Amino acid sequence: MSQLPEPPAAISVPTSADVARLAGVSRATVSYVLNNNSTVRISESTRRRVREAAADLGYVPHAAARSLRAGHTRMVLLPTAPALAGTLYQRFFSGLESDLRRLDYTVVQYGSVGLDGDEAARAWAELRPVAVVSPGGIDLTPYGIGVLTRSGAKAVITLGPKPVDGAHALVMDQREVGGSAVRHLLSRGRRRIGVVMPQEPGLGLFAEPRLAGAVHAVEQSEAHARIQPLALRYEEESAEDLAARWRSLGLDAVFAYNDEYAMLLMRALQDAGIGIPAETALIGADDLMLGRLLRPRLSSVTMELATTQPPAEMIDRLVQNPGGAPERHYLLRATAVPRESS
Repeated sequence: MSQLPEPPAAISVPTSADVARLAGVSRATVSYVLNNNSTVRISESTRRRVREAAADLGYVPHAAARSLRAGHTRMVLLPTAPALAGTLYQRFFSGLESDLRRLDYTVVQYGSVGLDGDEAARAWAELRPVAVVSPGGIDLTPYGIGVLTRSGAKAVITLGPKPVDGAHALVMDQREVGGSAVRHLLSRGRRRIGVVMPQEPGLGLFAEPRLAGAVHAVEQSEAHARIQPLALRYEEESAEDLAARWRSLGLDAVFAYNDEYAMLLMRALQDAGIGIPAETALIGADDLMLGRLLRPRLSSVTMELATTQPPAEMIDRLVQNPGGAPERHYLLRATAVPRESS
């Protein structure tokens, strides 16, 4: 008769009491140190001893237990940004994660593809975050914001081209990007300007304000210029089709949405015998290094964040002082960078 294998021995999970014994301090002191509680005076040598004891034992605080004691989590939820939102968004989220962790928040990224605004809000609320930073592309509603607030979120912040009623907003006004690009083209004497409108899902949120900014720049100028939207998919065949029709469009310049679309279109135009910039000036956005390696070098719009307070510190302030009127912070500064392509 075969013998059943013996069950593995139970693994001893280190506790705060074990840390306290090894460090020679009380459990309360362990809690104060490992939860970064700055309201209690504890010497740096004691803090170091507690951290070393926790590291030696492999002890980490229990997040759920800490949340129960505090009445809320230290979780900040960052739903994933649209894949093609641009390098500025990616840099923003990367820096925000690092800064929030330094402030002792747990940062959780959440994939929300396929969810509408209210569905996403309910899914996020299940995790009981203390704050949510929602990127553009998810249409939060007052109902969804209410769901998050009632579940314990002390701050709901949107990051996108426009604010949402009931939420704090970090506004990256994409109109500035289109306006900067077209003002540059107008300054070079171009008057028949195409504006690329990507056909990929989710990019209309950024492309439409950029087009609006381009139109506004023409309206505010004294030049007799016109703007023509140009549909383009991020595919060689789509760019080749547009290039084949280029001369019939009568355009002498193009703002290509961003550097990736600009590089795609530049190659197609050059293959079709369209001289750049002699026949058509071209400018992108994002100021990617790869664009500077092209010949002619790609003109672009560089984008920077202009903040009076680091976003992580702002989120911490809103969490510590909930209930105020929604704040609006306009972050985007856009500047054209002229190179040979325009």
